[in-house]
Amino acid sequence: MLKVRRGNRAAFEALVIKYQRPVINTIYRSIGDPAEAEDLAQNVFVQVWKFRGRYKPTAKFSTWLFTIARNICLNEVRRRSRHAADSLDKPVTDATDGNESPQQIPDPHAKPPSEVALAAELRRRVDAALADLPEAQRTAMLLLRHQNMPYEEIAKVMRCSLSATKSLIHRARTILRDQLKPYLRP
Repeated sequence: MLKVRRGNRAAFEALVIKYQRPVINTIYRSIGDPAEAEDLAQNVFVQVWKFRGRYKPTAKFSTWLFTIARNICLNEVRRRSRHAADSLDKPVTDATDGNESPQQIPDPHAKPPSEVALAAELRRRVDAALADLPEAQRTAMLLLRHQNMPYEEIAKVMRCSLSATKSLIHRARTILRDQLKPYLRP
């Protein structure tokens, strides 16, 4: 990042390559729209380049980066709440054309379809439960679970105390556990 700060485009490209997927994934889990997540992630990196002079080497780069990502997500959520409307990008259901699919040889290592379906359903339920969390709790959980950030970094990204961060995560876990209890094995 210090090279980027001095205007080194090659160093910036290396940062984008390294952090693009984690930023997109974090934004996607926050707003739930894959196309919009990619657009917003691009905006995150535009902001990184634009404000590269503000980066202070005392802060970890990932903390600074995910702070920018969080702020962009918050702005998007606010924008959506002001301009609530149905998306024009609703998925279109494909009609079958009657052609048979080629014969497939089963993979002996693949899980049975029922297990795959149950796992997919559980993922959908977890994603829905995460989406229902208050924004601060959802962001804290996403940074913890999907970015493997320590509590101290999450506190910096969220601009709150360490104890407030621990409290957000504890409350989020409690809510998730209660909502997902019917889907978890005893």
